[in-house]
Amino acid sequence: MTASFDVRDFRDPADTDGSKPSDYPTQLCRICDINRETSLCARLSKDEFTRVLSMRDQFQFPPLHTIFREGDRAQHIYALTSGSVKLYKLLSDGRRQIVGFLFPGDVFGLTNDEGYPYTAETLNQASTCRFPQKVLGQSRDMAPMLERRLFDLAVRELMRAHEQMLWLGRKTALERLASFLASLAKRAVERGQPESPIALPMSRSDIADFLGLTIETVSRTFTHLKKLNVIVIPDNSHAVLNNPSLLNKLAEGGGD
Repeated sequence: MTASFDVRDFRDPADTDGSKPSDYPTQLCRICDINRETSLCARLSKDEFTRVLSMRDQFQFPPLHTIFREGDRAQHIYALTSGSVKLYKLLSDGRRQIVGFLFPGDVFGLTNDEGYPYTAETLNQASTCRFPQKVLGQSRDMAPMLERRLFDLAVRELMRAHEQMLWLGRKTALERLASFLASLAKRAVERGQPESPIALPMSRSDIADFLGLTIETVSRTFTHLKKLNVIVIPDNSHAVLNNPSLLNKLAEGGGD
């Protein structure tokens, strides 16, 4: 579902209470209320933001909705403004590997190929800002800071992929789950949220397919972390951190 809006949905900085010009996009955008430092539009000037706005539309998706499938023609890139999304690839025999979980501020759909390299599916109700792929080629002239921002986000995505490869290749089940929870807590802080409780919008099956484990192993490992009093699970969608330092120690191969 598309939301209608135009430049009139945004106020002039003169109408604000001292916002800096560099804060213009994320301070004044009534559609996006995420941490300005994690927004795709962070650090854009007013003129750059206005140009980018002219190429953007917004979509809201229900839970478990496929935004695009692996191999679909790559026509757009997406900036997640609310909710969460999982990215996954399917092997020829039907097995699934989840390659990422996304939260507000994350960008997906970036590719140099004609088709998307993964499937994107919402975990819960989600909203995105959508841009045509051509914005990548035009960003240098249209909005130089946007080009830099896209580069920074691409590097961040690459670093997360390297981190996941380390988890899958060298870490035990306990270390993988501890690393995963510690990573979610860190990302929450980066978004301006508390590190605890940790939001777990994904299913245990999703976590298993992300960490290269079975559902049974994921469940047993959660139980082990609870017995160590590292976490408390008030419900399936949250984990309360009782001992963040021990969680980080376990993630690095220390502790029990």
